[in-house]
Amino acid sequence: MSPRAVLKAGSKAGKPRAPAAAGEHRATPPWLLMLLSCSAQFIVVLDATIVSVALPPISDALAFSDTSVGWVVNAYTLAFAGFLLLGGRLADLIGTRAVFLCGIGVFTAASLWCGLAMAPAQLVIARAVQGVGGALLMPTTLTIVHLAYAEPAQRARALGLWSMVGAVGAAAGTVFGGLLTDSLGWRWVFLIKVPIGIVVFAVAWRALSPRVRTDSAREPLDVVGALLVTTGLAALVYGVVACGEPGGAVRAVTFLIGAVVLLTLFVIRQHRWARSPLMPLRIFGYRAVSSANAVMFCLGIGYLASPVVLSLYLQKVLDYSPSRAGLGFLPTALAVMAGAQVTGWMTTHWGTRRSACLGLSLVAAGFLLLTRLGADTLFFPTIAVPLLLVGLGAGIAFTPITVAATSSVEPAMTGLASGLLNTTRQVSTALGIAILTAVANALGGARGYGTAFLLAGVLAVLAVAGAATLMPKGRG
Repeated sequence: MSPRAVLKAGSKAGKPRAPAAAGEHRATPPWLLMLLSCSAQFIVVLDATIVSVALPPISDALAFSDTSVGWVVNAYTLAFAGFLLLGGRLADLIGTRAVFLCGIGVFTAASLWCGLAMAPAQLVIARAVQGVGGALLMPTTLTIVHLAYAEPAQRARALGLWSMVGAVGAAAGTVFGGLLTDSLGWRWVFLIKVPIGIVVFAVAWRALSPRVRTDSAREPLDVVGALLVTTGLAALVYGVVACGEPGGAVRAVTFLIGAVVLLTLFVIRQHRWARSPLMPLRIFGYRAVSSANAVMFCLGIGYLASPVVLSLYLQKVLDYSPSRAGLGFLPTALAVMAGAQVTGWMTTHWGTRRSACLGLSLVAAGFLLLTRLGADTLFFPTIAVPLLLVGLGAGIAFTPITVAATSSVEPAMTGLASGLLNTTRQVSTALGIAILTAVANALGGARGYGTAFLLAGVLAVLAVAGAATLMPKGRG
């Protein structure tokens, strides 16, 4: 598509956002914007799972305790979940370019800091900073896709690729993490993202044009609302994580109560007190947005947490090495790519509801088959075949869910809708890791992990039911 066509597409994207959108990406080819968006999303999603298989070597090298090493993952998750809505709103207010460059800069610098950390506290703090960078960056990746492609069929295909990259990144994280840990050492699970981040920053600096300032860009940021939702979401995730820690019951209850209070105050403020709300509650008046986020929540608890849970099973029960455990996720990654090849066409021709239901049904079937895990299970076919179903289903499901959650809103709220969907994904991932690993540890051995996947399967079935009854039939 020529730059002139991009200008024409941008002018049709929607009246409220048109001046800003045209000013942001006026002369950049859509394929370059797509490459930029997918590259940034890949390293952020990769970061959520690449560390999981490297935790034992990290614990040994930096003298973490068995209970504290989990904070290498939790610190990132807390910061990421807490700042996502703020990142989405900032993109709407001050422009995609500024927030994208800030996010990729912080993320890349923090990745270098993680790779050079010499003490537990240094690594945990660096991971939290990395999570803030990821939270600023992630909502802008979806906004860039929407700005690049205005025509529904093209946008559906682009979102299919965007979703595939995210799903592949989650599965590939464990593959790369295992290989890098065994070959180059655990520090490279962080350092590998530094050169990628530098290249992405340089391309973004040239490809993303400064935003044309509009009246909406002059709206004040709801600082109090940002503090309430950020601390509330962080408290929620921390409370859930603390449930699985020895002696963490009191802390868990305290933080969960605090989360309820803070998030309730946030909702009240958005409804009554804020002059320029961080999250206008009218966004939930879009049926597609509310239903897609509900479906994503159920899917996220199982699918997005499954790499960590299965990695623990392969290493603790089947005694796999980190690299062998990582390679066990190749079926999922390949199946995700296969599903993403058809999901754009399916969403355009079948609609979001039917496409999502098909994908979610495959995910549910795969998880339910994984309930047969045992102490000496053969990888093929007992593990490989269900992973193929899960990956294929996820590759199909993410696109219609994303289309439903973001394409139905007015252009000026695209960043907010993206931030909301990604917040749902991240919070559900954190809840899934905490809940599924707690179930696995409580029951012990292969039986515990089989039960964890049973729970994931039940939630996937609920996601199917939600998609079938709540999601609209629209085609994006």
